[in-house]
Amino acid sequence: MPQLNCIVTTPEKTALETRCTFIVLPLFDGEIGIAPGRAPLIGRLGFGEMRITHGSETTRYFLDGGFVQVSGNVVSILTDNVVPAKDLDVQAARDQLAASLKMPIATAELERVRDHNIDQARARLRTARRR
Repeated sequence: MPQLNCIVTTPEKTALETRCTFIVLPLFDGEIGIAPGRAPLIGRLGFGEMRITHGSETTRYFLDGGFVQVSGNVVSILTDNVVPAKDLDVQAARDQLAASLKMPIATAELERVRDHNIDQARARLRTARRR
């Protein structure tokens, strides 16, 4: 059975390199599923849950945005941060969301930063709850 080679890289290191049969990624405007033999793709990632399936086992991760490239059966993911979903703390995600909602929005730039932080916190909370 054909497999994908998934490589997740952060600024600090190659955080994950694994073989799998299917990957679901959060794009900035939805989700995409990737199977072996998929057409080449470059996409912008959003905040959210990445699901990596190998056989009947699925492992979940939180992705902190970034980019994905699919070429052949290699899926290369560049992201600021990747965290196994099992390591996420629901209360910490709630606290991050509460703090983000209290951020000032006195200027357009501060409003963009606030909205970015709210989106990130909500995605982290959704992923933490699904563990």
